[in-house]
Amino acid sequence: MAHLLSRRDLDFLLYEWLDITSLTTREKFGAHSRDTFDGILDLSQDLAAKLFAPHNKAGDQHPPYIGDDGKVVLIDEVKPALDAYAGADLIAAPFPAELDGLDLPMTISRASMAWFQAANPGTSSYALLTTANANLLVAHGSAEQIDTWVRPMLTGRYSGTMCLSEPQAGSSLADITTKARPVADGSYRITGTKMWISAGEHELTENIVHLVLAKAPGGGSGVKGISLFVVPKFLPDGTRNDVALVGLNHKMGNRGTTNTLLNFGDGTHRPDAAEPGAIGYLVGEEHKGLAYMFHMMNEARIGVGFLATAIGYAGYLAAVDYAKVRTQGRSATSGGEPVPIIEHADVKRMLLAQKAYVEGALALGLYCSRLVDVEATSDGDERDRAHTLLEVLTPIAKAWPSQWCTEANNLAIQVHGGYGYTTEFDVEQCYRDNRLNPIHEGTNGIQGLDLLGRKVTMNGGVGLALLHETVTATIDRAPADGEAAEFADALRVAVNDMVATTATLWSERNPAVALTNSSVYLQAAGHIVVAWMWLEQLLTVGDATGDFYDGKRAAARYFFRFELPSTGPQLALLASLDQTTAQTDPAWFTD
Repeated sequence: MAHLLSRRDLDFLLYEWLDITSLTTREKFGAHSRDTFDGILDLSQDLAAKLFAPHNKAGDQHPPYIGDDGKVVLIDEVKPALDAYAGADLIAAPFPAELDGLDLPMTISRASMAWFQAANPGTSSYALLTTANANLLVAHGSAEQIDTWVRPMLTGRYSGTMCLSEPQAGSSLADITTKARPVADGSYRITGTKMWISAGEHELTENIVHLVLAKAPGGGSGVKGISLFVVPKFLPDGTRNDVALVGLNHKMGNRGTTNTLLNFGDGTHRPDAAEPGAIGYLVGEEHKGLAYMFHMMNEARIGVGFLATAIGYAGYLAAVDYAKVRTQGRSATSGGEPVPIIEHADVKRMLLAQKAYVEGALALGLYCSRLVDVEATSDGDERDRAHTLLEVLTPIAKAWPSQWCTEANNLAIQVHGGYGYTTEFDVEQCYRDNRLNPIHEGTNGIQGLDLLGRKVTMNGGVGLALLHETVTATIDRAPADGEAAEFADALRVAVNDMVATTATLWSERNPAVALTNSSVYLQAAGHIVVAWMWLEQLLTVGDATGDFYDGKRAAARYFFRFELPSTGPQLALLASLDQTTAQTDPAWFTD
């Protein structure tokens, strides 16, 4: 793929808008500068282009399979790429110096990873999951667990997963049946089956560190009984643990990442003859596992948003490249010879939509990452505000890019016409790869329930109030006239309407009524938040001249005139407390 991301856009967002170098005044990031940030981004762009992008299509066309010896087989290019990624210290980079990390701001680390996600979603996901796993253990594990499991992950010797879902439970974690039984030496024996485990089995690393949710005795029913355990493929002494690959799931896209069904403790391996089961080590305290796992899940959700954005961005740039060279049709005004299709208004519409989606999504992801950095390096009110705003934005940062950057890939196919529907062009794979992102790490429906049912109502609505305050502060910075004023006025109406609609939805304090159309609420809130991102960018552009800044103005204009108006009818539907979907009888779906 000729282009992966726009470095010019990244530089604009990081340095002109977010002023990310200002983070270097904080002690944690004091060793860094614009030079070190640029060095990381240069390295990432180079490695992604040379070692990840070249085998993206091969990984799709030759997905993992189980060999005759029972081991998972991947194409040869995957391991050297991941070894180079780890060898460049990119796994360790955001971790503290005491773990041989670089204390790199999360904002730069996410921007770095975006290059690899755009180049090769399948291969990059092994590194993404390992980083999230290590982050959780650093936050909640013991010193021994950090030394035993985290340090090898940061050097790339080990990789990591998270094991939540089960065949019968799906996303309903209260219904998991995997059990954890304590034994005399302080460890546990884990028995059960986990489904949809990305990177769950392979030969890429010496060991795989599974983080497993299981129910320990005495915790009560539902999620209250869930604890979290480290269950490695190999024990510290090298003994094979009782973790068995049952099979690989064969996916529509994102095929380069193994997706597995795993049995824990089925007797395939017997690491302890006296106590059957997979050996697991408790993380933190019993019955607090879901709270710990949410540390990894929330990080992974923002990571999924970045993955969706990166794939959408790569498809958009491919569509731009194609539209500039593909000649077809004639000018509507002058006739003459066939012109590049980028001259046609409807193609420009599709390209503008993609640009508005992917650049808006990238802005949102980087904004959330900066909140992570602020929260990690501040205290008091500043820390609380960053934490609260991040809590509210996380479901949007996962769901909005995964819906609208997938739509960007759909439009990229359309720009290519019939060629876009063929495997000879990259955009059809982009679409298939991206179609996973509205599903995993909590479906977008679950994100809607989380946003409307928890995040905007938590602590008496403080999260929604802070979001409204922050968006309004941007609106108040807009000039009194001109396009920016027009767009600021439209955003003020929309965000005020969202706050009023939220109050209406919860006026009866009836979750069954309030949450009926939570997915519609998520879509409206997401468009309002991304409109805010575009107003922020437009204000940063100011009076700057040149094609890049004119492109930003055009994308902002498109979003405010073509996209934001859709939120009015959506919020009106929500405010009516319509129960069409809830009141539909399942029997009415007849054949």
